Amino acid sequence: MTLTKKLGAEFLGTFWLVLGGCGSAVLAATFPDVGIGLLGVAVAFGLTVLTMVYAFGHISGGHFNPAVSIGLWTGGRFSSAELGPYIAAQVAGGIAAAAILYVIASGQAGFDVTAGFASNGYGEHSPGGYSMTAALVTEVVMTFMFLMIILGATDKRAPQGFAPIAIGLSLTLIHLISIPVTNTSVNPARSTGVALFQGDWAVSQLWLFWLAPIVGAILAGIVYKWFETED
Repeated sequence: MTLTKKLGAEFLGTFWLVLGGCGSAVLAATFPDVGIGLLGVAVAFGLTVLTMVYAFGHISGGHFNPAVSIGLWTGGRFSSAELGPYIAAQVAGGIAAAAILYVIASGQAGFDVTAGFASNGYGEHSPGGYSMTAALVTEVVMTFMFLMIILGATDKRAPQGFAPIAIGLSLTLIHLISIPVTNTSVNPARSTGVALFQGDWAVSQLWLFWLAPIVGAILAGIVYKWFETED
């Protein structure tokens, strides 16, 4: 498979993740009478990953997340030469999805992008008012577990064909746990896309949602290598 096709798959997969997940939060979470709430948003994020890994996993590996690419690279599962281009395609997909979501959401009277736009935050911008330390620990641990599940589910020794289900369900669970703390990132591309359109506090706090997922992913890559070593 050519790198161009892989990058196209990563762009579209990340686009769908951000549009589906953040779109559910912005457009449907509190919709009058039939709002999907926290549970619905968590399921939406899980479904985006599950569907895209089945659609594009055989083309690009189905990362759709800079932290996933970095974790797989740390674990010896991904090429150094493709790491930068993958991250660029993922971030571009996230920004494109946020742009489409902005166009749709701004079609409603009274829409205010500065109110949040599904951005990730801590302190006064955490949904539950959690501190920066709580947000940092949450994002590191949640990304660590996400990568451990990805590395385990895609291990050649694991049952074949079920990895997308495990990965999608794990992302749903992660959102159920951490939406109240940070609005759940575990994905710098997801955080970047909406933050650029929110344009205020989300941009100033974006550093945490790059740093913490990358740290968690690197730790997972190191730890899973230990499980792969022969005793």
